[in-house]
Amino acid sequence: MNDIEEIKRKKLEELKKQQQNSSDDYQFQQQIMQLESMVKRALTKKALERYGNIKTAHPELAIQLITLLGQAISTGRINKVDDEALKNLLKRIQPKKDRFKIIRK
Repeated sequence: MNDIEEIKRKKLEELKKQQQNSSDDYQFQQQIMQLESMVKRALTKKALERYGNIKTAHPELAIQLITLLGQAISTGRINKVDDEALKNLLKRIQPKKDRFKIIRK
């Protein structure tokens, strides 16, 4: 009987952890959505298209980008973001890729 109680207790703990994680994920998603709505108003049509493509292909990079833009907009450093400015920001936040030269003999 003791083993059954232990199993029940462990299962209850697991469920509580899952619920907490789910709640944290929901709050994070809500914050991202609020940030996106603020930033999207400052993006030009072309920049908004590019952001949509980035969000689809690289969600982590999109979150990083939207966070930086949100900070810049909220502090008043940026009012409008065009496609060229978005490209420049992406170049600065993306890690440099090593390029290899293939030599054929």
